[in-house]
Amino acid sequence: MTKQPTLIRSLQLWHIFVIGVGYMAPMAVFDTFGIVSNVTKGHVPTAYLLTVAAILFTAFSYGKMVQAYPYAGSAYTYTQRTINRPLGFLVGWSALLDYLFLPMINALLTGIYMSAVFPELPQAVWIISFVMLITVINIWKINISVSFNLFLVVFQVLVALFFILLSVRGLIQEGGEFTIQPFYTEEIQLNTLLAGASILCFSFLGFDAVTTLSEETKNPTKTIPRGILLIALFGGCLFTSVSYFAQSLYPDASVFQDPEGASAEIAYHIGGILFQSIFLAAAISSTLASGIASMISSSRLLYAMGRDQVLPKKYFGYVHPRLGTPLFNVFLVGLISLSAVGLDLLLATSFINYGALIAFTFVNLSVIAYYFRSKPARTVSSFFQYLVLPLIGFSFVAIFWFSLHMHSILLGLSWTLIGSIYLLVITRFFTRPLPEYTFLAGE
Repeated sequence: MTKQPTLIRSLQLWHIFVIGVGYMAPMAVFDTFGIVSNVTKGHVPTAYLLTVAAILFTAFSYGKMVQAYPYAGSAYTYTQRTINRPLGFLVGWSALLDYLFLPMINALLTGIYMSAVFPELPQAVWIISFVMLITVINIWKINISVSFNLFLVVFQVLVALFFILLSVRGLIQEGGEFTIQPFYTEEIQLNTLLAGASILCFSFLGFDAVTTLSEETKNPTKTIPRGILLIALFGGCLFTSVSYFAQSLYPDASVFQDPEGASAEIAYHIGGILFQSIFLAAAISSTLASGIASMISSSRLLYAMGRDQVLPKKYFGYVHPRLGTPLFNVFLVGLISLSAVGLDLLLATSFINYGALIAFTFVNLSVIAYYFRSKPARTVSSFFQYLVLPLIGFSFVAIFWFSLHMHSILLGLSWTLIGSIYLLVITRFFTRPLPEYTFLAGE
């Protein structure tokens, strides 16, 4: 019997880091600044610090699960292996919202950006061109996609650093001071910080997406957890630093004509039309890098579900023998992303938020389940790592759930209901078990 082609282990730590940071989109800090500044009453950097503290607990849980199950399915695999296979399917199904809708959002944002510069061309032209580009890039070996993303990520980080330099110059010229005011004032309130953190937590989605690359990473049980930690810490440092200088320049977000579009106003104010143009180029490179990374992750999650035969294995579990990529999945995600032509940004964002929180929730619970099932030797250290820390992570995620808009919850529950009906069909109302792939030694 001929062995089926599988994913190729070729990624190292720097590849994982680039993919995760690209997914996270460094320029996103500017997109949310005006909104979160309003919500937190001028304490965006503190909200970021709170978000990083919350996210690191869940990042730790992802790291533990990768060490236990270094496979491609992420939260889907962890839940089905530690808690329950049908529940694992529903978690994977729900997480697909996060992975499938992010390429659409990036396509839509690119269309919005480019239409603002070239209004004579329909927005659909830019969306279709964007989707075709990220699909072609993802067809080839994953190392090619990562190399392309490296350039985009470096460009974004350089623009962010240049923004900090211009902010320092602007503060000096305007006679401003570097104070702790963006972090703390007497008016600071915990409830507003939590509300801001619930918005900002979705800026850190890159750290969990790289777990879908476990089967393409060399020594994944060490490399992926390190990558997760580096991605989360790098994002936290960059976002907090940029937001500190932006908040120092703009203590009150009411000065913006449009808080949701504050980034363009900030860029023009501190660097004129030239920096605004560079800023726009960085914003487009951000959507491109995130689009490439999210297509990588979504195609690998579909691959894991296809290999398990909960989705048709012939298509979803297929890997091209020469390219080493799940080719049909890449094309499928590209086709789905084309729906951005008629997509509403708020609707797509709602789906992503729900899917991400489902994944975060059950990864923390999977660590706890793994502890009670697979850790017969109970030590103080294991109790702390496998019970206390994931419980703290779960508690932070619960706070984010309470802050989630009801619109997001209803849309997400509708998608989960569709998955539940599909689950009933393939299990014949649970009269037959879900199929499960048995990993061979060395896989």
